[in-house]
Amino acid sequence: MVYIFVKLSVDSEYRRDHGMAILEEMNEFLQKGRANEVKDLVQKAIDQKIDAKVILEEGLMAGMNVVGEKFKNNQVYVPEVLIAARAMNAGIALLRPLLVSAGVKSKGKVVLGTVKGDLHDIGKNLVKMMMEGKGLEVIDLGTDVPADKFINTAKEQNAGIIACSALLTTTMTEMKHVVEKAKEEGIRDEVTIMIGGAPVTDNYCKSIGADIYSPDAASAAERAVAVFV
Repeated sequence: MVYIFVKLSVDSEYRRDHGMAILEEMNEFLQKGRANEVKDLVQKAIDQKIDAKVILEEGLMAGMNVVGEKFKNNQVYVPEVLIAARAMNAGIALLRPLLVSAGVKSKGKVVLGTVKGDLHDIGKNLVKMMMEGKGLEVIDLGTDVPADKFINTAKEQNAGIIACSALLTTTMTEMKHVVEKAKEEGIRDEVTIMIGGAPVTDNYCKSIGADIYSPDAASAAERAVAVFV
């Protein structure tokens, strides 16, 4: 009996240590944007019966958080973020069915888009990737999005945040329309309105009555998660 107990303990410890090694390797490969390796490691972790939520949080999201922090500190740039996000999405594609069946829910729901008249999407896409990397569900409305669509989608999806992006000074005024429309539709007290983009400032955020301004994608994701805590 003593031998069996010791053997089981050693086997259990080996599986735990091996599982941690897989997650650490997954984290590192994700930071390097190695999508194929990340996908293979996610499958290995699944085969090892590691909990899907643990794989998501300690393997994929942990790696994306490092990328986000480096991006915020100008240690990596847009191309590196894009390939890291691609690697994360490759892993999540395998995990999604397991997360759904396990009843794992997102931390919160965000409606995201570039405002009406503006077709720029790189900044918006970075925000989406960073938010998803933090465990948020993002409904991406794309570009040239009118105020009505932001508000109607937020109501339909019961979203807690509306996030508006703009790259042009001529289109950033549309953000004010989103705030005004939220008031008209009676949801202003139920939704947090975030704004961002090259010409946008914290002073502008305050002047139009929006709630949060973030200067970069990583900060936007951090502020968004804090809304749902």
